[in-house]
Amino acid sequence: MKNILKIFSSLLLFSFAFTVQAQTVSLDMESGDRNKDAANCWAFGAIGYANKSNYPAVINGTYAGRTNQLTNTSTSACWLKSPWFKPAAGNITFKVKLDGNPGTTRGLQVFYIPFNENAKEDDKIRESTPVSIYTFSFPTATTTTLQNISVPVPTALLADPNKYFKIQISFVGTGGTGRAFIDDVVIPGTYFSNPSENCLPKVIITDSDSDGVKDADDAYPNDATKAYNNYLPAKGYSTLMFEDLWPSLGDYDFNDYVVDYKLNRITNAKNKVVEVQAEFISRAAGASRNNSFAFSFDELAPSKILSVKGNSVTSGIFSFNANGTEAKQSSANIVVISEIFKVLVPTGQGIGVNTTLGLPKVAPATTTVIIAFDTKSTTTELDEVGLEKFNPYLIVNQVRGVEIHLPNKPSSNLVNKTLLKTGEDDYKEGEKYYKSKTNLPWALSVTGTIPYMQEKIDFTKGYLKFYDWAQSGGKLYTDWYLDLPSYRNTKVLY
Repeated sequence: MKNILKIFSSLLLFSFAFTVQAQTVSLDMESGDRNKDAANCWAFGAIGYANKSNYPAVINGTYAGRTNQLTNTSTSACWLKSPWFKPAAGNITFKVKLDGNPGTTRGLQVFYIPFNENAKEDDKIRESTPVSIYTFSFPTATTTTLQNISVPVPTALLADPNKYFKIQISFVGTGGTGRAFIDDVVIPGTYFSNPSENCLPKVIITDSDSDGVKDADDAYPNDATKAYNNYLPAKGYSTLMFEDLWPSLGDYDFNDYVVDYKLNRITNAKNKVVEVQAEFISRAAGASRNNSFAFSFDELAPSKILSVKGNSVTSGIFSFNANGTEAKQSSANIVVISEIFKVLVPTGQGIGVNTTLGLPKVAPATTTVIIAFDTKSTTTELDEVGLEKFNPYLIVNQVRGVEIHLPNKPSSNLVNKTLLKTGEDDYKEGEKYYKSKTNLPWALSVTGTIPYMQEKIDFTKGYLKFYDWAQSGGKLYTDWYLDLPSYRNTKVLY
């Protein structure tokens, strides 16, 4: 019984349309679908698949290859081409016969095709000129006698075990309507194509860290845990500006904290997030208050994060989980800078830093926070750390419950809710956050690096379309921050 099972298993193995064995590359067309075999790197020129129920001349099994009418003597008109393979000693074999329709001449030619070592990187074919190794002419142009073709693998192909080739079988003919059938192609050698990389030879798909992403596409070719950079914004930086007198409008100069930011959301070969590199460049702090800066990824569980590194924490108003996220928060909250003036140090002249013309300038300060994600027990998708979920905010004067967020971004679990809907704030639960009764915000985020206001000058005096944009609920002048004619008053910009 065991021997019968072994025989049955062997028969099943050889019934596959496309077989890859240690020393054989073969095609018997029994998939019934040329596209399936093309996906395994076989190529066809003017050859389709014929079903025995429609074409009794099919050679073996249910399907065979059937050429177009052979009325062309060019070997590039009608052909079957193998995947790349490393050759082994033996004979290339296949079966052919004609369909019996009238014709003048009918024949075939077998070629090997070397890999083109000098091809350009973007050349998806990489084939050198075919080399003829065998020519066959059918005895008559109408014979239906089965022909068993056997062609020795040229010794030149065996000289270097690191070389790889293709085999091309071309059909030619003149006159009439006759066609040819081909079946049971067997080539001695080892399959060496990569279907996922345009069927190029495997050896030239360099993947140093074996993560499944070729080095040319891998931003981290020597780190199997990382593969792709995903920047937010896609190019350059975005600018954040805060007014810290919420819920009062204050002087509304939007320079109490000005910071450029860029997020690099690094994903692995499966495009799952493994790390976020959040870069913040503090440019100005025209404030008299000792503020803090933080952000959250709304609805992202803190437990998805392994660690937080690189942030500046010098004050004691915060408490943290073991992984570095802020404690008692349902979403992952990251404290970037606990005291802005410890990073952007005032000169002692004027208000804050870098907002009054003529006073000494302080160089911008860069803070880069590295957030590592758990990839073993959970996964994190890109949209979980996307722009819609990114929620930066100011914490005012070391009072943890006083938060200032972008318009329509919710506060964290630790906000003092009694401050909502006081002063100019027009808070409406689930509908309106951090907007005044006239839709003015206390925080702004724009794509690109833009100038900010000089100290104590109302923002609307510098950005002339801003008020209309805010009043319209963001429908008018969506490009209010651009340097366009009549959009800016540069005299009041720092």
